[in-house]
Amino acid sequence: MNHPLHQALNKALLTLMRPLVRILLRNGVTHDAFVDLAKQAYVDVAYREFGIPGRKQTISRVSVLTGLTRKEVSRLLQRENPDEPETRPRYNRAMRVISGWLSDPRFLDTTGEPRELAVDGEENSFSALVKSYSGDIPTKAMLAELLRVHIVEQTSEGLLRLRQHAYIPSNDPLDKIRIFGSHVSELLSTIDHNLDPERDKEPFFQRRVSNDRLPASEVPRFRALAARRSQALLEELDQWLIEHEGENGAPEGEEDPRMSVGLGIFYFENEERER
Repeated sequence: MNHPLHQALNKALLTLMRPLVRILLRNGVTHDAFVDLAKQAYVDVAYREFGIPGRKQTISRVSVLTGLTRKEVSRLLQRENPDEPETRPRYNRAMRVISGWLSDPRFLDTTGEPRELAVDGEENSFSALVKSYSGDIPTKAMLAELLRVHIVEQTSEGLLRLRQHAYIPSNDPLDKIRIFGSHVSELLSTIDHNLDPERDKEPFFQRRVSNDRLPASEVPRFRALAARRSQALLEELDQWLIEHEGENGAPEGEEDPRMSVGLGIFYFENEERER
């Protein structure tokens, strides 16, 4: 791979893989295990997305695309490869409940802040909040989850108080790893779209702001500012999504297909730039 594009891609891969390898080593994932997972990803993507239009994808073609043997491709295609069965729904619905608590007038006090809610009740209660925003997740299950991750606390009077404006898994390593996979996958999907010369849509928004000469003493102030302003923006966008999710923008009589959309913001800092 001596082509300049390939050289640049190799350099980019090394850069993005270093933090990934840190996570893998910290959690006991060996090189052999990573290679096996990489093979699985190659086969999955080649089989599902790189077929010839109008023709059924074949093991031979996947073998040619990936460089793996036909025997290896066949083995990997037969292996079960479940995608996050439980974390994403719980994560998304918990975020929706929190967003409703922060924006729905029924659950706000006279100053616009989240009210302390009774657990049960017809209106202005936590059960009413969950019924409006969590889909089919029962009130008790949602309350247990929000209490578990310390987003909600119960007062001495038995009311529920919102402690955080975001769903952040507490010290549960399983949830954190699953969310890590989901978030990084979404970021890389945006980058993939923007790099694809055959894309049929406009480039997706992909920006960042950085400075290599900020005094270390100013870092905590910027970190707090970034968190505060980012959280406000995400809450504003989340409210817009909730307000528009039930609309039908297609011509009358046609069904408007549903899509998964979102915006991610991430903070980073390095004491020393990687060579």
